[in-house]
Amino acid sequence: MKRLMMFGLMVLSVVTFTLPISAFAEKTLKIGMGDTLESDQGWLATRFKEIVETNSNGEYKVELFPAGQLGDEQKMVKDARRGSLDGAVVAINNITPFSKSVGVLTLPYLIQNFSDAVKVTTGGLGAKWQAFLIKEAGVRPLGWSYANFRVLTNSKRPVKKLADLKGLKLRVPKNAIMIETWKALGAEPIPMAWPETFTAMQQGVVDGQDNPHVVNFAFKFYEVQKYTSEVHYNFALQPLVIGEKFFQSLTAEDQAMLTRAGLEAQQFNLLTAVSVAEEAKQNMVKNGVEYMELEDEDQWVKIAMENVWPKFYDEIGGKAAADEVVKALGH
Repeated sequence: MKRLMMFGLMVLSVVTFTLPISAFAEKTLKIGMGDTLESDQGWLATRFKEIVETNSNGEYKVELFPAGQLGDEQKMVKDARRGSLDGAVVAINNITPFSKSVGVLTLPYLIQNFSDAVKVTTGGLGAKWQAFLIKEAGVRPLGWSYANFRVLTNSKRPVKKLADLKGLKLRVPKNAIMIETWKALGAEPIPMAWPETFTAMQQGVVDGQDNPHVVNFAFKFYEVQKYTSEVHYNFALQPLVIGEKFFQSLTAEDQAMLTRAGLEAQQFNLLTAVSVAEEAKQNMVKNGVEYMELEDEDQWVKIAMENVWPKFYDEIGGKAAADEVVKALGH
């Protein structure tokens, strides 16, 4: 009996000293985001967290830091690139300063419907953006959230046609294409960090802003905005990215696990995005925001494509880069 116990202890000792440290050490991934957990960013990140923690059998823990706790989205991209943050879910327009090639995705009215948004982030085009982001921005997209179009809200007046935009002061991200788009359409764009937006609208520094219905409701913009207009100039693509240096430091097995988790989280987001966006819109209306659709959006499209696109061809890799995407989308 004593011999049997001694043998058991010896076996246990061998196993203890030969098992990799990772079998006992929990690894923590820190993921930041600009929006709340009750948003497309939050749902993508939460689903990613669930999948990673389950598929790694508890080896990985994912900590989420929503609502700009770790700074604005451009700061989070910088931190992920240099390795002080593992990853983040951010709007594509906040990555373009670090990867101008993906700026094509923010050209106004390039993406004209939900199907376009899916096509442009999967298959050959999806692989193309991944290569650009790794090379130029130092981050790797693992999955995309589909927050639908950035609709216009404001506290000044109803916007149903182009003329209604004149003189409206709109908060916009620090993105040259988006700034130029609103300027060309007749509004007065004011670049501003996201965390400052609600207070700026509350104090009348700006009249309005543009974001998906889900974001507008999550941040209770119905408290400071009276009108919302269904604009389709920019589809809010928001990838979950991790630092490429961090990714390359992982084992092949962990890389595969995180890649799969990102794709599964993307699929989950895709299945829920449309219904969630509609629910958020209805909630805005229930809270007193007047909803309207545009009467002359064809004019908005014409101005954007003729006056805005040509100004940014050089920055996004030339006119051919835009034409390639347009052709792939079948426009």
